[in-house]
Amino acid sequence: MASSLPPNVHVSKHPCLQAKLSQLRSQSTNSRDVQTLVHEIALMVGYEALAQGLETKNDGTDRSPLSYEYTRTTISPSSISIVPILRSGLSMIPALSSLLPFPVPIHHLGLYREKTTLQPVEYYNNLPYHRPSTSNPSASGPAELAIIVDPIIATGATACAAIQTLKDWGVKRVIMCSVLGSEVGLKRAAEEWAEGVEIWVGGCDKEVDGKGMIKPGLGDVGDRLYLTIGK
Repeated sequence: MASSLPPNVHVSKHPCLQAKLSQLRSQSTNSRDVQTLVHEIALMVGYEALAQGLETKNDGTDRSPLSYEYTRTTISPSSISIVPILRSGLSMIPALSSLLPFPVPIHHLGLYREKTTLQPVEYYNNLPYHRPSTSNPSASGPAELAIIVDPIIATGATACAAIQTLKDWGVKRVIMCSVLGSEVGLKRAAEEWAEGVEIWVGGCDKEVDGKGMIKPGLGDVGDRLYLTIGK
């Protein structure tokens, strides 16, 4: 299946991740374990994504506890934002934040899927749509790299909407990290901005059903995370 996906889609082959994904699929997995598994899978997907999406650069010198001088190393780019898609994307923030060597802004996007059309509707956006100026030099402009986190890419419509929003904001690149995607959703998201987006995902299922849910999938991850099943 992976060979039929666009080159900017990367599906993890890590055996431990695949075993954890299988545990996450089970309807018997309780909410606490769902939270743990999503975090662990996000950490593994994020590790792979950032290994390819970031570079190292020298950052002056420092001294070790034995007073030997060494060259400090940091990452490039330094202008990074994490962008969770509400609400289930919140569960992936700690994993991605922990991988980065310094704190970065977290800009939330609220998108829900309209039940009839399955199209995304934006209800919240806290991207700072302003630019630094001489009168307000501390104003925050667009990040060079935006890392979208959302556990599921089903139809791909929400992912496309998020990518387009960040492109309009002015980011140079987008990395999207997800736990699971459908083949059609991953293709759709990858083609939204092919030259600017890399998608990293823990697993890929072939189909979505008539309600836009992945088969066999993970169910509604937000409901499973936050015990709102049956709402």
